[in-house]
Amino acid sequence: MQQDLPLHRHILLTGTPGCGKTTLLKRLADELRLLHPLGFYTEEIRKLGRRQGFRLVGLNGAMGLLAHVDFHDDPRVGKYGVAVDRFEDFLNNQKLVQVVTPLVFIDEIGKMECLSTRFVDLVRQLLDSPQILIATVALKGGGLIAEVKQRPDVALVEVNPGTRDRLVGELAKRITALVDSCSAD
Repeated sequence: MQQDLPLHRHILLTGTPGCGKTTLLKRLADELRLLHPLGFYTEEIRKLGRRQGFRLVGLNGAMGLLAHVDFHDDPRVGKYGVAVDRFEDFLNNQKLVQVVTPLVFIDEIGKMECLSTRFVDLVRQLLDSPQILIATVALKGGGLIAEVKQRPDVALVEVNPGTRDRLVGELAKRITALVDSCSAD
């Protein structure tokens, strides 16, 4: 499923839940920190060993809340209420398209996030911009999830526990080359 990345401006990391997509994205963001990337990743909120929800963590240190089992008045994905308004406030404060940076990280293009029209619009805007998008994407899903995987400017990289560590160095080199080639244009 992995394609020749230098021909593709954007990289989407996919795989089964728990395979290490977020871990890989975080390690890439750290490895490429000198390029001053923007973006965010998600963390599980756990209580007594049980997942209660998902927190948003900006690469700039900002925090937000995406979903929680205690959110009963919000749209639901499984047992989680998705705080669309809070998510959109977090996105607006990240200024992912307003600030000039060559690299944006997003975790994840998934069912919860796609409940936000602001998020859907933002992903499309980033994919059409000169910026390079590195994002995790759900393995299955329609709408935006399927749409982004079909774009000709996207390389889809399947992640699994056996490849995750190797992919850090390999993708970091390719992303750096991509940034260099885009800034030369």
